[in-house]
Amino acid sequence: MKRILYILIAAITLGSLFSCEPSEDRNSLPEMTLKSEDLNFTAVVNGNNLVVKNMTPDVIPYWSYTDSKGNELGHSNLNETTIAMPFAGTYTVNFTAFARGGSVTSSKTVTVLKNDSTLFSDPRWQMLTNGELGKTWKINMVTESPFAFVGPGYINTTLEGDWAWFPGSINDVSWSGIENKDWGEVTFDLKGGYNVKIVQTSLDTGSTAQTTSVGTYSFQLTSQAKNDRIIMNGGLQMLHTNAYYKETMSGFTFSDVRLIELKANSLRYALIRNDGVQVVMNLVPKTSN
Repeated sequence: MKRILYILIAAITLGSLFSCEPSEDRNSLPEMTLKSEDLNFTAVVNGNNLVVKNMTPDVIPYWSYTDSKGNELGHSNLNETTIAMPFAGTYTVNFTAFARGGSVTSSKTVTVLKNDSTLFSDPRWQMLTNGELGKTWKINMVTESPFAFVGPGYINTTLEGDWAWFPGSINDVSWSGIENKDWGEVTFDLKGGYNVKIVQTSLDTGSTAQTTSVGTYSFQLTSQAKNDRIIMNGGLQMLHTNAYYKETMSGFTFSDVRLIELKANSLRYALIRNDGVQVVMNLVPKTSN
């Protein structure tokens, strides 16, 4: 118990790691009134890459892109960027320009002619999704604790970093108040798109009611998995429990999570608690009945 208390007290001073704030303050821009016809930007497909570029002066750019069903696939606030588009289809690119006078949006439609499976050659894609067949994950409520704690300098279970505490079993966290029940499941696949399905059990104690959501996600890979992330699009949330849910700070999100570990039999992702501690949810592949 002393070890637990020491870790939690030491973590109180930790700050939030992630920010999605734009690099430029809109209030510092010249005041201007924008119209959609004033926007100057390009969105060009080159094979399986989408190249977008803002050429409208004195604005903060924001890009979002959707598939033919209206599913959001991702976004960016870079002035110019290249986006991998591995699946054939028709996409809508929305460009929003922010200025002191407000914001305005214009859209372009682009077409990708063929699939490019080489964009999924990294083995992390296979471990997460099992390709087109899909892979379903459940919160580990059997062989070990469903969650753990790591510090802000912790990278992953290979490179590690600062302190980490991984309880050995579900029996080690009875003090947490977490409910031992089926919390649902999350399924990722690559069948013609970045598809995700989340079955989430109610966070209310004693309730086994479940809601099902479907949509898309982004899987951002980095060197040595130092900042690999799963980003849910359209307001979807990763599977989680009710532990610490009501104690989280403003801006806490289940839609943008950092991976601590990804193996064929283990998926751990970090959430930021209101005292700065990173709470790590532990998932395992669902086994067939």
